Amino acid sequence: MTRRRWLLGLAALVAVVLVAAGAVVTTRLVSRPSPGPVAGPATPSPSSPAPTTPAPVTTSPTPPPGADLKGPLNLLLVGVDTRVSVPGWEPHADAVLVLHVPAGLGRAYLFSLPRDLVVDIPAYPKAGYPGGRTKLTHAMSYGSRVPGDKAHPSTAQGYELLRTTVSRYTGLRIDAGAVITFGGFDKLVDTLGGVDLYVDQRVASIHRRPDGRYRDRSGSTYTGPQMVYQPGNRHLTGWQALDYARQRYTAGGDYTRQRHQQQLIRALARKILDQGLARDPDRVEQVVAALGRTLVYVGGGRRLVDFAYALGGLPADKFVLVGLPGDAVGSGGSYRGEQLLPVGRDFLAALRGGDADAYLAAHPSLRVRS
Repeated sequence: MTRRRWLLGLAALVAVVLVAAGAVVTTRLVSRPSPGPVAGPATPSPSSPAPTTPAPVTTSPTPPPGADLKGPLNLLLVGVDTRVSVPGWEPHADAVLVLHVPAGLGRAYLFSLPRDLVVDIPAYPKAGYPGGRTKLTHAMSYGSRVPGDKAHPSTAQGYELLRTTVSRYTGLRIDAGAVITFGGFDKLVDTLGGVDLYVDQRVASIHRRPDGRYRDRSGSTYTGPQMVYQPGNRHLTGWQALDYARQRYTAGGDYTRQRHQQQLIRALARKILDQGLARDPDRVEQVVAALGRTLVYVGGGRRLVDFAYALGGLPADKFVLVGLPGDAVGSGGSYRGEQLLPVGRDFLAALRGGDADAYLAAHPSLRVRS
């Protein structure tokens, strides 16, 4: 198996860029110095006419960025396997997450779609793609193709086709989103001082040794000591967080990996809120800078700062993690991909209808607890 270095950190976007950038804006708005006192007129002489009291001047406060964003909002968060060292390598969507924020922006639902979900991908003339029914991950790679220039695929263009595909499958309008590659994720977590995470099952790393070095490899086989993540409350460094959340050869396979991705996102959000970034704009700048050029933001005509400010007050404990179960799809005895079970597809319908809480109360197994 080829080494994949995908990034699920768009939690990094939600937890860091959207929340943290909102904190920067908030701090700068509330910390602007107010005008100093205006000197009054000199004390009049007895012969001088009484001064006229000026009428009070009233000004309307400037609304904050994104003040008109009331919800519902849907953000598409994509972690991409992009091998920048390989000329012409097309990006693959290895982590596809949707953050749904209902009207009022007081809570959010985060769910993953399997990378191998069998979906209808629409035609995309810009990339010369005729359309077809295949795995969701391919929407990013097919859409990224630039006719006449195979050496320079377009990640932003791939996102556009993936966004359309996800929107049609879920029935949700996608308002904005981002694609993040592997380059800055471990640095991002280290910039935050690591992350505290509850490991819910024993996970043995395919890729890493206990000291963080990559294991030896012969063909598709890895050899040598393995990093093992034992159940319990753990403090993970950047490389450990990335390594833990990318393992899919575990009990539960890729669905377990999706759960671990969501848990990492929530842990990052809590870390950021606990550090009080809104009171330390310099610290926020460090965190955002850690993303560097690894982030591609697509805002549908809205600035990142608009979404950042709008979502900046969302409490971390109001991030509801939802696991959508699925099973394999076969054809003639061969594996074609994955499909969501009816209980998962019905959750999407409940989400569209504003009945997510009632549906989750009736189907508590969908909530990711740990």
